[in-house]
Amino acid sequence: MRELILGGVRSGKSRIAERHALESGLAVTYVATAEALDEEMEKRIEHHRMNRPSVWRVVEAGCDLAKTLREEAGEGRCLLVDCLTLWLTRLLMKGEEEMHSEIMNFLETLPLLPGKIILVSNETGMGVVPLGEITRRFCDESGRLHQRLGEICDSVILTVAGLPLWIKKEKT
Repeated sequence: MRELILGGVRSGKSRIAERHALESGLAVTYVATAEALDEEMEKRIEHHRMNRPSVWRVVEAGCDLAKTLREEAGEGRCLLVDCLTLWLTRLLMKGEEEMHSEIMNFLETLPLLPGKIILVSNETGMGVVPLGEITRRFCDESGRLHQRLGEICDSVILTVAGLPLWIKKEKT
């Protein structure tokens, strides 16, 4: 089961993802994609750390997210990846070829993984078109990634004001 949870900054998407992981009853591995490059990011990471259960295993993923997921996924396990847009930001800094290679590797790997996979990502396509080239590229790439994930995932949720809006719901 693959679940994509989208939303704006501070929309409640991580809280919903954490609740779904907890409610799964499975052993949870939290796959963190953020790098603490400054004090503000360190505070954000600490905020997330304080809100999740201490019994969850935490793995820090680098640019090769597919490799991390292959190593960690398993029957009877839940992986919570938070967040794809931070991962995408890291890839943008690597260059076009490596970025597209890592994205394709991730998209090809995701459907093959056993267990439950919950993906968290920022929805960036609902605002004005950004002025800067790198920001426009980021919005374009995240939009393309989300479209592909929407096809692959069994469930897609848009989070607004802490509330889940089901865009695509797993068939039971």
